[in-house]
Amino acid sequence: MTEQEVIEAYGVRLRPFHTGDTADVVDGCADPVSQRFVSNLPAPYTDVDARWWIEVGAPAAWTGGGAAYAIADPATDRLLGAVGLNNPVSARGQVEIGYWVRPAARGRGVATAATRALSDHAFAAGTARLELLTEPENASSQRVALAAGYRYEGSRRSAGSGRNGDRHDLLAWVRLADDPPGPTARLLPDLPGGLLTDGVVTVRRLAPDDAELMHRLHSRPEVVANQAPPVPPTPEATQRRCLLAESAWLTGVIARLMIVDVASGAPAGSCGMSITDAASGEGSVGYALLPEWRGRGYATRAVRLLAAWAFGSAGVTRLVAGTVPGNVASHRVLERVGFQREGLQRGRLPGLDGTRLDDLTFALLPTDLR
Repeated sequence: MTEQEVIEAYGVRLRPFHTGDTADVVDGCADPVSQRFVSNLPAPYTDVDARWWIEVGAPAAWTGGGAAYAIADPATDRLLGAVGLNNPVSARGQVEIGYWVRPAARGRGVATAATRALSDHAFAAGTARLELLTEPENASSQRVALAAGYRYEGSRRSAGSGRNGDRHDLLAWVRLADDPPGPTARLLPDLPGGLLTDGVVTVRRLAPDDAELMHRLHSRPEVVANQAPPVPPTPEATQRRCLLAESAWLTGVIARLMIVDVASGAPAGSCGMSITDAASGEGSVGYALLPEWRGRGYATRAVRLLAAWAFGSAGVTRLVAGTVPGNVASHRVLERVGFQREGLQRGRLPGLDGTRLDDLTFALLPTDLR
């Protein structure tokens, strides 16, 4: 791959940087989002840093076997962002791809277009495997990876470093030369229109701002007693769960949702679905309500909405729910939706102090849904 090549594809132009890009490089790299997720950027980022990148840093990327492209608007040639290749591993035919986009250019598919364009070019030049590493909290970048045909491969433990030297995990997204260009099919697709509703309750994705309410709900003694093991979460664990809710959804781990009362807009509880066996199309559901919203059929409505989505766009063919045998209220919710008891699995779940808990299993098929 040569530095002089200009790539025009998918509505963007990839070209070398020039001194006229200085102000736009500062605009993109001094932005708080870029500073948060591109940990090797100087802080604060100044004109001096931008000029160093244009005159020294970008050329060095090419010398080292990588690439450093400016993403430009084909109509005006104005800089929109940057995309590049780094950390080549020639024995594997592998290289990493990364990008950033100026604030004014976000939300327009610029990063996805540039990633597709450079990916195609790298594969044409002989690359066999491209890796894209994202911070777990950076759901926007994960959506770019999926849109550009990358597949989630797992977590790289302690592969990232922060500005203060701390280590953290990174998520690895990979595309091979013979993979389709995308978008990548997901185990857990987005909700249609961003939510599910029956006019009485709405179910929407859990958000970072839900942390306080989620901690209040899942710390209640009766909620803790019906989970395994029956240990309340810490505030920090609940906050992180909410912060990573979108990432957990995108990676196919679990769809975590908030149940909201339509009339008041007040949160009433939470529910969720995970894929327990992708090969057989099986998913698992769970739910909990705040005390003031119980006895109104809200859990039944939420589980019914979740099941209809699971059997529809999520492509699930069977749903299961595990319950503590004494949780009669939860059993009634499931039975009203159409779940049927399938059996008692003795000692299946961990309890306190080395004890084991029985698990009463319910299951729902698409034809059972009421």
